[in-house]
Amino acid sequence: MSEGAPAEQRTLAEKLDHLFKTIHPKNRGEYTYEEVAQAIQEAGGPTISASYIWTLRKGKKDNPTMKHLEALAGFFGVAPAYFFNDESSERIAAQLELIETMRDNDVVEVATRASGLSVATLKTIKGFIERARELEGLADGEASSQ
Repeated sequence: MSEGAPAEQRTLAEKLDHLFKTIHPKNRGEYTYEEVAQAIQEAGGPTISASYIWTLRKGKKDNPTMKHLEALAGFFGVAPAYFFNDESSERIAAQLELIETMRDNDVVEVATRASGLSVATLKTIKGFIERARELEGLADGEASSQ
């Protein structure tokens, strides 16, 4: 992408799918739709079903209420702007990708300190991390044994 070119716009389904794929408990896979729906309701959020969340993620529906998007954003710990503002969405997605590469508690502080950096800077940092993993012989998703 050239400097100053607009970021590729992603659909609501793509953004939600990205959240499911990157935000989940350590050492396990994605949250289930049932877990998300139940947690939203237990937190006092709007009524939302697992099947409705699935239809949003798959792009079968693409016009949820603001309350549903706020509840989903809250569950995944991102700002609601993630769903509405392409610049915010890109910045948050880059931060999530960085955090995903650093799930270990020992490096959480690095991810926290990265908050507010530009998308370009976050991608550069991610590149450094990927290169360091290569140098240490770590495959994707493999944790260091230190």
